[in-house]
Amino acid sequence: MTELVTGLAALAPSERLLCGPGPSNVHPKVLEAMRFPMNGHLDPDFWDVLLELVEGLKALWRRPGGLSLCFSASGTSGMEAGIENLVEPGEKVIVIHSGFFGARIAEIARRHQADLIELTAPLGQIVPLQQVEETLRANPDTALVGVVHAETSTGVRYPVPELGELIRTTCPDALLLVDFVTSLGGEEVSPDAWGVDYAYSCSQKSLGCPPGLSPFSVSERALERVRGRKTPVPFSFDIDLLEKYWVQRPIAYHHTMPILQYYALYEGIRLSLEEGLEARWARHQDAGTYFQEEMRSRGYTFLSDPDHQLWELSAVDVPDGVDGKDVQTRFLREHGIEIGGGLGPTAPPIWRVGLMGVNANRETADRVLAAFDAVLPR
Repeated sequence: MTELVTGLAALAPSERLLCGPGPSNVHPKVLEAMRFPMNGHLDPDFWDVLLELVEGLKALWRRPGGLSLCFSASGTSGMEAGIENLVEPGEKVIVIHSGFFGARIAEIARRHQADLIELTAPLGQIVPLQQVEETLRANPDTALVGVVHAETSTGVRYPVPELGELIRTTCPDALLLVDFVTSLGGEEVSPDAWGVDYAYSCSQKSLGCPPGLSPFSVSERALERVRGRKTPVPFSFDIDLLEKYWVQRPIAYHHTMPILQYYALYEGIRLSLEEGLEARWARHQDAGTYFQEEMRSRGYTFLSDPDHQLWELSAVDVPDGVDGKDVQTRFLREHGIEIGGGLGPTAPPIWRVGLMGVNANRETADRVLAAFDAVLPR
């Protein structure tokens, strides 16, 4: 008979420098915000916080119209909610992907019984826009196109501005859904200017907040599609119901929100706007390109096409004869640094190094480079 546990040891997690694909380390002021007095989710003072947070989300997404809110769930939930709200079963969906998370969009569309068309490319590459154009012209009844802007599994950036323009001119009735999980807060994200109808992200990467929330932004025309649906959506993902809680007054209760998480998100967005979005993007670009140049000077190569290389996340090829997993373990145990490996069963041997949020600076890059030099002298 198994003996019952009557007590637990006090928590004492080790301190880590989180330089993998996410989460990133949390800004001290964001952590401090989680110590503020906790209001209830039906407290009128918290309702005021929500309205201010909506304004912050609009500024972060650079979309003054439409609807910008947040799901009390991970970035994957933001992905799934987009498909659920914008696609009726049987409607045609094109998903462009060459990585783990783009493939996940396709899988969710498939489970939602969409008429799915997948456009794929080898890992580290992008699906050419010409191929997308040909597919759109052959499928003018396409309801939605989905793509990942910054593919965390491969370090590749998709040319979303050009894709948005292509859809507007080739298949104007199709909506565009884009995953900005890694890029929001780390580089330019402009859904309105780029023709993105549904944008979603997460809290724990370039925003530098704890994981568990999924900010999203919906265009006016996508809201019309949501409100004209024939089939219901899951209660938790119902954007209409969320709007009634977040924005409309008196509120209509939807769910018990993780209050402290929202304090953290509020502070993370406030800090982003205080720094200035352009300055924040430049800081991420400087840190990432510096790290990549230094790694190239040491003889390392990257999985991603250099013409489409992210700077928030670098997918470094593991050299022949090197045990990538062992190197990750040594980074963690000897240097207190977390870096990621390949994601998924088809992933090639890579290390995924992220410089995001508070870690997007040359000082952090130098710590990671020093660890590479110590573990793998070259």
